[in-house]
Amino acid sequence: MPRAAMLVWLLILPGCGEPPNSPYPPAEALDNALYTSFEERPKHLDPARAYSANEYEIIAQVYEPPLQYAYLKRPYQLEPLAAQALPEVHYLDAAGQPLPDSAPEERIAFSVYDIRLRPGLTYQPHPAFARDASGRFRYHAMTPEALSAIHTLSDFTATGTRPVTAADYAYQIRRLVHPEVHSPVAEMMGEYIVGLRELGMRMTQDFDRRPAGSGWFDLRDYPLEGVEVVDDQDLRIRLHGRYPQFRFWLAMPFFAPMPWEADAFYAQPELAEKNITLDWYPVGSGPYRLMENNPNRRMVLARNPHFHVERYPAEGAPGDAEAGLLADAGQPLPLIDWVVFVLEKETIPYWSKFLQGYYDASGLASDNFDQAIQFSGVGNAELTPAMQSRGIHLQTAVTASILYMGFNMLDPVVGGLSEARSKLRRAISIAVDEEEFIAIFMNGRGIAAQGLLPPGLFGYEPGPEGINPYVYDWRDGAARRKELSEARQLLAEAGYPEGVDPATGKPLVLFLDATASGVDDKPTLNWYRKQLAKLGIQLVLRTTDYNQFQQKMANGNAQLFRWGWNADYPDPENFFFLLFGENAKVGKGGENAANYQNPEFDRLFQAMRNLPDGPERLTLIRQMQELLRHDAPWVFGVHPKSFSLRHAWYRNFKPNLMANNGLKYLRIDAGQRAARRLEWNQPVYWPLVLAALLLIALILPAFRLYRRRLRSAAL
Repeated sequence: MPRAAMLVWLLILPGCGEPPNSPYPPAEALDNALYTSFEERPKHLDPARAYSANEYEIIAQVYEPPLQYAYLKRPYQLEPLAAQALPEVHYLDAAGQPLPDSAPEERIAFSVYDIRLRPGLTYQPHPAFARDASGRFRYHAMTPEALSAIHTLSDFTATGTRPVTAADYAYQIRRLVHPEVHSPVAEMMGEYIVGLRELGMRMTQDFDRRPAGSGWFDLRDYPLEGVEVVDDQDLRIRLHGRYPQFRFWLAMPFFAPMPWEADAFYAQPELAEKNITLDWYPVGSGPYRLMENNPNRRMVLARNPHFHVERYPAEGAPGDAEAGLLADAGQPLPLIDWVVFVLEKETIPYWSKFLQGYYDASGLASDNFDQAIQFSGVGNAELTPAMQSRGIHLQTAVTASILYMGFNMLDPVVGGLSEARSKLRRAISIAVDEEEFIAIFMNGRGIAAQGLLPPGLFGYEPGPEGINPYVYDWRDGAARRKELSEARQLLAEAGYPEGVDPATGKPLVLFLDATASGVDDKPTLNWYRKQLAKLGIQLVLRTTDYNQFQQKMANGNAQLFRWGWNADYPDPENFFFLLFGENAKVGKGGENAANYQNPEFDRLFQAMRNLPDGPERLTLIRQMQELLRHDAPWVFGVHPKSFSLRHAWYRNFKPNLMANNGLKYLRIDAGQRAARRLEWNQPVYWPLVLAALLLIALILPAFRLYRRRLRSAAL
């Protein structure tokens, strides 16, 4: 049926706007809504507590921290969100006297961030702001009788709003050390924000001394030395020392505003018993508000009627204009009115509904990968003809993460910085064929890592300048893994010719610790055994659950191990700190799981970490990469690649692996979607007709026999 005819049908026949198999009400057929899914309800929607991807998928649409990541520009860069401009930063010495930006780091005692909010920030409608005729808050001290009629947030008949102020941002920073909140960043922020750790200790003492049933714990009157509310629009944050990465934290919900009215409203114990809490119903100034939170069915975001003016970006990366990503430049955001998250616990039903047009986009699981993707002769991923015939688009992006195999540098066999030990690790690095791993276990969804940094971060270098020269050669315009003969030569120079341990006269035995949660892990681990067997090395697998694995890592009892890292923010410091000596796992409890300690690397890291991006920083990064490639504390492994499928009516999508608030930029052509749903889900009636005819064919002889018997009885 032609698209125009379908649209006419939609308009003329109310109630027939969705096919008979549609999971949605017919009245929603032409809604400006995005349909997606969730597997498990987010545990925390409180911005001081949330720290996982499925939680950010909701709250990043509701809350507005001072900064955000530019949606289209690459490499990733920050831009103002709630702030009028990027924060002004200036430095002070120990006496509080100003220092120039060029001051040496050892003289900088404090960094001061001045943040000015943009005008027009207003909270979503919420009962926490509702007042009665006398101006008192209507729902802050509810009686049991009034509460008896309340079961969800929508049962409150009155709502209110007010402007966002700098005091709300200060209130949220105090909440990071609230004794009942347990924020995952409290300890780290306590190291940097002046007075925050001491405030947490003071609040904990006061909280513990309160009489039982005291109600709301008001944080407004607690002074915090490092946070100053200059006026309603201006906030000043003082940090210990110099920490330029703090600007990335200002783009996270941890630093979004929290109105004290919401904190007081949700502190009523009777509401918590009904799951009416900040962890269930967020309240912010962002483009959307959470209207429905039904963990057994769906979650619904709706446009915030008080959202301030924000417009679709007018600039992007090269190629964005040609891809149509700038067609909405200057349009007010958000472009979609509703976002509907439907509970889907299994991938197969989700995939089927995506193909029917009932979900607008989809990821890829191993069950449906071959149905959707084929590889060209040069190894590029392409959509299959069946997907192309439906107008489905494929977009890929290398994630800001790394999967690696590490060596415990404290181990007497594989550890240490001697040249012989380095050659042993480099030989293993050549033998572990990451390209094969990507092809077998990741369906081609990844690229082999050449060092510590993934693409998209400052310091990553593509091409021949950026390869790991100890593992790869640049040949025919690409990085090619060195021949296995070179690995065997390195192994011999390390003291293990043909993989034989001279102390025993038998193959060298190494141990790989890993977590194993199912039968799918066995082929992967056996693959690692085969890789080392190519060198004559015997690999023994030791699998445990994740808790035991973490304990072994903390105690330094692993020899080789598999692990990974996802970037918190797009800065090289967030990856290089994984091998900084002071962050060693053993004895220090840090994220340096390899326990790598090279004084020269540590010196370079400390010099690099706080520099602005530029030639000086790039020079240090190159030196650090060279040290790591030579010492080989890791087999650098893989940067995974995300694959996203979307229908033709799903517009403006560009993978942004740092921004979590991208829903406001998306556009849906609801008319095209409705037409395609009708086209792809036409009822098939002939099986019913055939079944009816078969039923008649079976019944008719019996009926005739029955009539014949009646006549015989009458005679």
